[in-house]
Amino acid sequence: MTISFEGKVAIVTGAGGGLGRCHALELARRGAKVVVNDLGGSVDGSGGSSEAADKVVEEIKALGAEAISNGSSVTDDAGVANLVKQTMDAFGRIDILINNAGILRDKSFAKMDQKDWDLVVDVHLAGSAKATKAVWPIMKEQQYGRIMMTSSSSGLYGNFGQANYGAAKLGLAGLMNTLKIEGQKDNIKVNTLAPVAFTRMTENLMPPEAEAMLKPEFVSPGVMILVSDDAPTGTILCAGAGVFAAAQVVEADGVYVGRDNLTAEKVLENWDQITDFSNSKPFFMGGEQTGKFFEKASGK
Repeated sequence: MTISFEGKVAIVTGAGGGLGRCHALELARRGAKVVVNDLGGSVDGSGGSSEAADKVVEEIKALGAEAISNGSSVTDDAGVANLVKQTMDAFGRIDILINNAGILRDKSFAKMDQKDWDLVVDVHLAGSAKATKAVWPIMKEQQYGRIMMTSSSSGLYGNFGQANYGAAKLGLAGLMNTLKIEGQKDNIKVNTLAPVAFTRMTENLMPPEAEAMLKPEFVSPGVMILVSDDAPTGTILCAGAGVFAAAQVVEADGVYVGRDNLTAEKVLENWDQITDFSNSKPFFMGGEQTGKFFEKASGK
């Protein structure tokens, strides 16, 4: 069973290096026409240059595939509009969007200033939303779209010194959870990647010996699944070092404490059962689970 992207057009943000570059190259190897977006700034978001994106385009062309570069910032409305226009002018459609652009401004929460918070959230969360919003009507008109958000273990589970980054990254999973519902009728599938890789952004957070094990190219095969014709939707895929695992938000079975004379003490009396995850299930507001919720709330 071969995954092919022949005839597909993909935008990959933050594709001038690291994970984005590997995603772009793998899409190109499988037949996609690729738009390599990268502002070319430093890890903290300062500066800018088209050199990195242009080099990846050269690599893609050396494979015999088609690609163009774009230097827009995903935080800039006019820049995102230009990214979409340039893609449509060159290729006439947009099938895949991989939201990969990101920066770091790591500090403990007590020492983090508002600028550090705003900038990181703006690039990761708002930037992904802006790019997605820009391609959404095109995908809706086509009745086809594949969108991938890039989250992180810092977002799913937390990490010291990354409150801004973690909040933005978990926010992307929340964005996915709504868009998977809204895109369903138009064949727009939305998934989320939570990668672990040794890149320019993470090299100062990992020991040097991690580089060989955590190459970004060990993540991209999972990405191909998330943006393929037969992609799932609403999946969070953790990937790194050749290991792949799905992650979910789950909810304990819970207990009906009652509504008459309800007190905190009554809740506390049932705390062990309330927090018992032995029968936990992925949560979704709809279908069988919603029915069971109301059944439990009725005291049955």
